[in-house]
Amino acid sequence: MPAARAADWPSEGPLRGSYEPPAAAGTGLRWDGINFGAHLGVGGMNTDFGSSNSQQVAYDLRNTTVLNEQHPETWTTLPVSNTNGRSYGGFLGYSTQWDDVILGVDVAYNYVSGFDQTASDSISRQFSTSDGYQNQLTIDGQSRVKLKDYATFRGRAGYAFGQFMPYGFAGVAVGRFDYAITTRVRASGTDVGGGGGAPYNTDNTYTDAKNNAFSAGFTGGLGLDVAVTPNIFLRAEWEYIAFATINGIRNTFNTGRVGVGVRF
Repeated sequence: MPAARAADWPSEGPLRGSYEPPAAAGTGLRWDGINFGAHLGVGGMNTDFGSSNSQQVAYDLRNTTVLNEQHPETWTTLPVSNTNGRSYGGFLGYSTQWDDVILGVDVAYNYVSGFDQTASDSISRQFSTSDGYQNQLTIDGQSRVKLKDYATFRGRAGYAFGQFMPYGFAGVAVGRFDYAITTRVRASGTDVGGGGGAPYNTDNTYTDAKNNAFSAGFTGGLGLDVAVTPNIFLRAEWEYIAFATINGIRNTFNTGRVGVGVRF
């Protein structure tokens, strides 16, 4: 038989049973399946106390000409306040993958510290009403709110570029708050229209407080997952939450965080 030479082997295609090196790191990664992990972040909470005294003012002046004509319950007694703090939490999610498109859902819990705000101020006005009275009204307000923790349920959509997977998300959030609202309403008036009405003078204080009050809201933001192994990834996110008002107190929340997760 003639001797075999190397050039006699096929020039294309691997030999049966031959070894092929694995794909380069960061390519061919799967992003589907169950994932969970932990994260920590820093953020800021914006609190608008402007309408927090409205209900108490409206109650004190109910059935009066002052309320019907001047609407002092709409006066902005208290300002907007901002504070910064930290968050710590974890997440659990599930993702599906179609080629490089990744869709998924996740739930997360965050314990927060430092998001405690207080505002106090006063507003005073003099005005005449149609009943002939010259009136003096002063509203003193003080409000406090504290975000204790919150949870989110989100839908996610991302696109994979090798070991990088940027994504956007949107969903709902539920926050747990403590709040306290105190309003002092001082009202006085004198009949200057000649109708013979008696002068009046009132001074009343109201307080409304509750611990563990829940407020739902909307959440949305952007993130990036980076695979460091086929099953372990790092995460960076920016999240915005707008909570519904709590007794006239409106809170919005921005946070940036980093985390680590496991996928299987």
